Amino acid sequence: MEFEKLREQVKKQLAKNDAAHDFEHITRVLKNATMIARKEKASIRMITVAVLLHDIVSYPKSDPRSKNSSLESAEKSREILQEYNFTQDERDVISDAIRDHSFSRGVTPKTLEGKILQDADRLDALGAIGIARTFAVGGAENRPFYNNDDPFCKKRSPDDKCWTLDHFYKKLLLLEKTMNTKTGKTEARKRIKIMKKFLEELKKEI
Repeated sequence: MEFEKLREQVKKQLAKNDAAHDFEHITRVLKNATMIARKEKASIRMITVAVLLHDIVSYPKSDPRSKNSSLESAEKSREILQEYNFTQDERDVISDAIRDHSFSRGVTPKTLEGKILQDADRLDALGAIGIARTFAVGGAENRPFYNNDDPFCKKRSPDDKCWTLDHFYKKLLLLEKTMNTKTGKTEARKRIKIMKKFLEELKKEI
């Protein structure tokens, strides 16, 4: 395979990451991105590399450097891509896509490749896997599952730094509106239905 060396390099780099940001996350995002790229008629070669490198620098969510992960990943990707057969323009597109993909950046990518990477990454925060990742991060950060007085944020603003379930209301249930592609929006809608069903069941249990 053309990028087997790169794949192994990334896998080694992410070996110590938490369960929500490990190499399996990369694999799932690549599956999402390939699906979107085929429907949106984008370059799967470019998308593959952008996905492989999008979390090459990844800090824990509680680390103050976390907000800079995408910027540092973009810079490191430029170094790595010099080993591969990409033009300067292609390296720019890939690096910019990585820089702009993260939620904390708060920007809409300019290129189709960037839009697809952002959508594919956000899809992995949704659905059944999104639920699993949310509680994996909450556990790693030693947060309680929910606020006992108001678990579902009915009368207060969500604070996902204190309670894991608040992350659904602070970010996850809002992601459909941020999707860039028609394919991404359609898939996000399906996955959010799964999350809402989970919340309904949870309400019965607690």
